[in-house]
Amino acid sequence: MSILLKNIFSLLDATFIGNHPENTIENVSIDSRSLHHNPQTLFFCLIGQNNNGHDYIEELIEKGVRNFVVSQQITTQNPNVNFLVVKNTLKALQQFAAFYRKKFNFPVIGITGSNGKTIVKEWLNFLLSPEYTIIRSPKSYNSQVGVPLSVIGINEHHNLGIFEAGISTVNEMENLEAIIQPTIGVLTNIGSAHDEGFGHLGEKIKEKLKLFPNVEVLIYNKNKSIDAFLDPKINTFSWSSSDKNAAVLIHHKTIKNETNLNITYQNTCFKFKIPFSDDASIENVIHCLMVLFYLKYDFETIQHRLSLLYPIEMRLKVKKGINNTTLIDDSYSSDFQSLKIALDFLESQKQHHKKTLILSDIFQSGLENDDLYTRLSLMIISNKINRIIGIGETISRYHTKFLNGTFFNSKAEFLEQFDQLNFDNETILIKGARHFHFEEIVSLLEERTHETVLEINLNALTHNLNYYRAKVKPNTKIMVMVKAFSYGSGGLEIAKLLEYQRADYLGVAFADEGITLKGNGINLPIMVLNPENSSFESIIQHQLEPEIYSFKGLHSFLKIAKQKRLIDFPIHLKIDTGMHRLGFEEPQVSELVTILKNNKTVKVKSILSHLATSDEEANREFALEQIEKFDRISSQLQTELEISPLRHILNTSGISNFPEAQYDMVRLGIGLYGFSNQSNEQIFLEPVGTLKSIISQIRTIQAGESIGYGRRFIAKNEMRIATIPIGYADGIRRSWGDGIGYVLIKKQKATILGSICMDMMMVDVTTISCVEGNEVIILGEDPSILEMAKKLDTIPYEILTGISQRVKRIFYRE
Repeated sequence: MSILLKNIFSLLDATFIGNHPENTIENVSIDSRSLHHNPQTLFFCLIGQNNNGHDYIEELIEKGVRNFVVSQQITTQNPNVNFLVVKNTLKALQQFAAFYRKKFNFPVIGITGSNGKTIVKEWLNFLLSPEYTIIRSPKSYNSQVGVPLSVIGINEHHNLGIFEAGISTVNEMENLEAIIQPTIGVLTNIGSAHDEGFGHLGEKIKEKLKLFPNVEVLIYNKNKSIDAFLDPKINTFSWSSSDKNAAVLIHHKTIKNETNLNITYQNTCFKFKIPFSDDASIENVIHCLMVLFYLKYDFETIQHRLSLLYPIEMRLKVKKGINNTTLIDDSYSSDFQSLKIALDFLESQKQHHKKTLILSDIFQSGLENDDLYTRLSLMIISNKINRIIGIGETISRYHTKFLNGTFFNSKAEFLEQFDQLNFDNETILIKGARHFHFEEIVSLLEERTHETVLEINLNALTHNLNYYRAKVKPNTKIMVMVKAFSYGSGGLEIAKLLEYQRADYLGVAFADEGITLKGNGINLPIMVLNPENSSFESIIQHQLEPEIYSFKGLHSFLKIAKQKRLIDFPIHLKIDTGMHRLGFEEPQVSELVTILKNNKTVKVKSILSHLATSDEEANREFALEQIEKFDRISSQLQTELEISPLRHILNTSGISNFPEAQYDMVRLGIGLYGFSNQSNEQIFLEPVGTLKSIISQIRTIQAGESIGYGRRFIAKNEMRIATIPIGYADGIRRSWGDGIGYVLIKKQKATILGSICMDMMMVDVTTISCVEGNEVIILGEDPSILEMAKKLDTIPYEILTGISQRVKRIFYRE
C-alpha cells in the first residue's frame, strides 16, 4: 500500500486538519497496543462499547503515528500531526477498505454462513495455493472491523482473494459486500449461531444472501429454505444429496475415519475419498470440492489434494515450556497477515523479558522474497524480538536481513542442534507452515506433565470482561480479582491479558500472589485484600497496595512505613458495613481519622466495603442498608481527612443488581470466569475453562465383577470400562462418583462408576465407540461446573478454585 493522504480526504468526506497532506500512507491500524506503528500509519480512532481510540492519540503520537481519522474534537496542537475529521470512524474505515479493494481486479471468493466459514477458507487456501498467490482473512477476521482490515492486506502480487463475512444481526452484510466485492460466493451451513440477532431463520438467510448480489456464481447446498429467498438473477452452482435439481448430486459413506464421496456431475460419476468422518467436515469439504469443480480442476488433482486435507487448528495456545519458558503455539500456518496477529498476541502474553520467534518460510504473502523478508525483518525489530530462529531454505537465504538470528535449511537440522540453542527463561512464539510439522518442535519444548489439562479460552475471558464493562459507567474503574490463582484458572497469564485489555486494578488475597505477578512484569496496581502483618515489608518492597482493615494492621504498617521514611504510600481502607468479616466499624471512624489526619507517610487510595447479599433478591433491603452505611462512613472519611479516594463496594453480582452504587470503581470476580448467580445473566457469559483428560485403558468386565475401592459398583451385565487419569487430588470430588456424575467421550455421556480415586476414575463406555487415548471432557460446557455445583450442593467458586495446580493450564485464543 502506498497512498497519499490528500487522496483520501474526498473519499471519506473528511475535514483535514494539519500541515502535511503529502504524507504517504503505507499501513492502517485500529489498535493502540500494536507494535507495528510508524509515521506512515493511518490510525482510525474507533469508538466501541468499552474503548475509545481517541483516548490513545497522545500515546500513539509518542510511538511515531502522524495520521489519524477521528470523529471527536481534538485538542492536540502538534504541528507534525494530521487529522481527518469524519462523522463515523468505523464507516470511514469501511469506506477506505472498499476504495482500496477496487484497485485490484482478480477473482475474490466471499464466504458466509453460520458454521464452517473459517475452515472452508483455510482449506480453499491450501487447495488453490499451488496455482494462485492468495490473500485471505487471517484467522477468523470476519466482522465489521475484521473484514476491512483483511482486505487492506491486498497487494499488487495477489491474484486471488478468499474472505469470510460474519454477521450477528440485520443490516450488516451490505457493508461487508461493498468491501469484499466477491466474484464467487460460497454459502456454508446455516445453523443456530447468532440466532438472537434475527427474528427468524428466514431473516437470517435473507441477510446472509446479501453478500452475493453481484457474484458470477453462488455455491451452496440446495434446499427449499434458501431457495425461497434466493434472487433468481443470481447464477447458482448447487449440490445436494437428495434434490435432483441440484447441479451436483453427492452421496457419502463413512468407514472408520474416512468417507467415500459418490458424485454425479455433468452426467459423469466420480468417487473421492476424504480423511474425515464427521458431518461438519464432510459438508465443508464438499463446498471446497464445488469450488474446484467450478474452477475446472481435473479429477486427479482434486482427489490428490482432498486426500491431503487436515484438521485446522483455530487457536493460538499458550503452554508452559521447559526451563521456565512460555510457549505460544501457532504451528499450523505461516503467512504475513497471521504473523502480525501472532506477534501482537506474543506482546500481550509475554512473561519474560526475552522474546524468541521460531519461524518457517513465509508463504502466500503476495510479495517478492526480497521485499517480503525485508518487511519481515522490520516487523521483528519493531516487535522487539530478541532472537529469531529461521527454518527453511528460503528464509535461510535471506539470513543477512535479520539481527540475532540462527537459521536452518530444514527442521531436521534444527532438531540436530536443539540442545545447543539453550532455551531458558523466555517467551517463544512457534510459527510454521503446515508442511514443516512444527508440532514436533512444540512437543520438544513443552514441559512434561500428566495428560489432564485445563484449557482456558482467552476470547471468552475478554468477552466476559467486556460484558461487565458495558454495564459500568464510562468513568468508573474496574478492579479484577485474580486471587486464588485467578479462581483456579491461572494467575499470571490472565493478569497479562487483563493488563493488555486495560483493566485499572488487580486484586489478590495475599501478598505472595501479588509478588509473583509483579516479579513477572505486571505493571498494573495490585491491591492485597488480606495482608498479614508479617508481609508488610514485602508489600512495600514490591510496590503492592495493602488493604487495611484493623487498628493492629494500621499501626503495624505505619511503623514500618515511618522506618522506611515513606511518603504517600498507597493503602486501602476496608469498612465493615454488615458482612462482619473484616473492616473498621462505624464507631471506630473518629479514631481512624485521628490517626490518619495529616499523616504524610501513607495515602488513602481507596475506601471499600463488601456486600453480603448482592445476589439475593430476598435480602435486597439488607444490601441497600449496607450501601447507605458505606456512603455515610466513606463520606465522613472523605470530609474529615480532606481526601478524594476511590470508593468501591460492588462485586460481580452488585455490578448488575445495584448500578446506582458503582461509585468510582467496581470489583469484578467470578463473572470474569463465566459464572453468574442469575440465570438471566448467565446466558450472556461464556464458559472460560474446559477440563480435559484421555482414556488410559479400556477393559471388559463380566456380570458380578466390581469396580474400584470398597466394591461400590457391581456389574449386572458384561460392560466396557474406561479408566481416566484424573481424581480427587486433581480437584474432582469423590461425591461426584458412584453414578452421580459423568464425563463426555465422543460427545456421549459416560457415567462415573464406583468411587473416584486419588488419581483416577472409571467410567462406563459400553455403548460408546472409543479407544485408548481418546479425549475425555471432565468439565466444560457439558458437564458444566454449574451442573456439578448444583448436584453436589455447593457453589461454582469451590469447584473452580479446587482444580489442582498439578493440572496443566493451556491458554488459547481463537
